[in-house]
Amino acid sequence: MESRFQSVDEVMEKMADARYIADRSLATVLFLSHRLQKPIFLEGEPGVGKTEVAIVMAKIFNTDLIRLQCYEGLDATSALYEWNYPKQLLYIRLEEKERRSKEEIEKVLFSEQFLIKRPLLEAIVKADHKAPVLLIDEIDRSDEEFEAFLLEVLSDFQITIPEVGTIKAKNRPLVVVTSNRTRDVHDALKRRCLYHWIDYPSFEKEYNIILAKLPGINQRFAQQVAGFMQRLRNEDLLKRPGVSETLDWARALMEMHREYLDEEVVMETIGCILKYQEDIEKFREEIWQNDERRAAYFTA
Repeated sequence: MESRFQSVDEVMEKMADARYIADRSLATVLFLSHRLQKPIFLEGEPGVGKTEVAIVMAKIFNTDLIRLQCYEGLDATSALYEWNYPKQLLYIRLEEKERRSKEEIEKVLFSEQFLIKRPLLEAIVKADHKAPVLLIDEIDRSDEEFEAFLLEVLSDFQITIPEVGTIKAKNRPLVVVTSNRTRDVHDALKRRCLYHWIDYPSFEKEYNIILAKLPGINQRFAQQVAGFMQRLRNEDLLKRPGVSETLDWARALMEMHREYLDEEVVMETIGCILKYQEDIEKFREEIWQNDERRAAYFTA
């Protein structure tokens, strides 16, 4: 990936232009990741903007974003490549009718035209032209065996396909690995990355995020929403809402042509920010029924 970042300040400016409000610590890690060509490992609660970092970096560099969504049972075949067996079978039948020899058929059969490129191989191949951004999302959902396989890929950015040969990236992709910390990720993977924890935003940062993502919103209304969410995260909930819920809620309220928060609209739209029935019931019964606690949510 060509060098564009000249300073940490430039990273912050370019991310702000892409409507991502980054603090200096995150901008510093991104600057060093880009300059040192090392993957960046982002941890934090769901909805705090980890995945968005990769999306924004792809916009900044005007390059492809290749996403590998991790899940339990993910293996090398699903992440790297596989052969298009139905297409190969059809080719064999057609070529046998033409009375091609077995050697001629096999020579074409295991060529790249029958290769289905999965995210990791796609990132390596596309890096020949312009290095993409490779997002390995929610690595904590995958198995430890897949982590071990990933170590090999991230160390050299090359793979060997027995029928094709070794394929190596000419330019290293910018790699963003994210984790919601549902389990501990092995130290060996973290050692190969630059690490950063993305926390829930402060009131000021969340307010600026709302203004950046929703340009038409009333500033006073944005303050109300940000203040409400800050207070809500201090409650003892199963799942505290992230910034993504804040933005979803603010958009929903704007679609309802609301320009201020009141008790009625909060209860009508509580499902935009709380996603567990236990949390909703607790909010209604323990918080909203208490006059003092309810009033605090509307205090500037």
